[in-house]
Amino acid sequence: MTDPSAPVRWPAVLAFIVIACGLAWLVALPLWLGGGIADPLSFALLPVMMLTPTVAALIVTFAMRHPVKGERLRFLGLWPLRPARRVVWLTVAAWLITPVIVALTIVVSAVLGFVDLDLTFSAFARELERALPAGAPLPPVEVVAVAQLAAIPLGALLNAPLALGEELGWRGWLLPALRPLGTWPALLLSGAIWGIWHSPVILLGYNFGRTDVTGVIFMIAGCMAWGVLFGWLRLRSASVWPAVLAHGALNAAGGAIVIFAASKPDLALAGPLGVSAWIVCGVVVIVLVLAGQFRRQPPLAQTPPRMPAGSAGA
Repeated sequence: MTDPSAPVRWPAVLAFIVIACGLAWLVALPLWLGGGIADPLSFALLPVMMLTPTVAALIVTFAMRHPVKGERLRFLGLWPLRPARRVVWLTVAAWLITPVIVALTIVVSAVLGFVDLDLTFSAFARELERALPAGAPLPPVEVVAVAQLAAIPLGALLNAPLALGEELGWRGWLLPALRPLGTWPALLLSGAIWGIWHSPVILLGYNFGRTDVTGVIFMIAGCMAWGVLFGWLRLRSASVWPAVLAHGALNAAGGAIVIFAASKPDLALAGPLGVSAWIVCGVVVIVLVLAGQFRRQPPLAQTPPRMPAGSAGA
């Protein structure tokens, strides 16, 4: 699905990647100089890091004029919300179905032996006891577990503003910028860049507890798997909002494995970005492909992309 009339603006793409990744390392630097992920500063710095892709997108948009004035809101997927019905339905589906996909990764993990499930929540109860002050009363663990699972849709909405900080960069700016390469190269490459961007915290043990390159590799693969689904939402709706809600829902549901696991799971295998998630996302993608969903894409700009006067394409 390459559009020869709109070549990839590689200088803008490379500038976006350098700015987004550079800012991410800059934000994470206090953690490297301090106590790592366990540092109390992480609760403030990780949300700030999620805003760096948007900062990069805005810098490239206005400093390098890609996209050009008049096309920016549509190119970034912010407005107008057309086709309206499709945008609304895909946003609702992203919000509610993403936690279902996460739940399926838990089932797949159990089937493949990546995790032992404990439906009495005894391991989860022990984690709650360690988190509470000594002697503090613990509500029935079943009540806590059900309450946390029931709160996932609300958590998705609460996570959406920070998810927008990432999605405006990855699916809002980067994916359309790469789309002249073709749908699949754009989806996979944007997902890989998304994964690499996480390196500053992954190398500190975030997500997988691995502080070497294997953690980054797992993150890249996980982001590519989810990136295809988030990217499909973006391309199918011509809007960034379904991907924002999907990302918020993924963040809200990501800890569900801890509720059901009989012991601390290996998140590289059983986590929402681990091997089981790759499998489930892959199956969902295959279903979408067989249904022809990747062939149906509305335009991402109001007019055909054009180069600013005096600039040269890459």
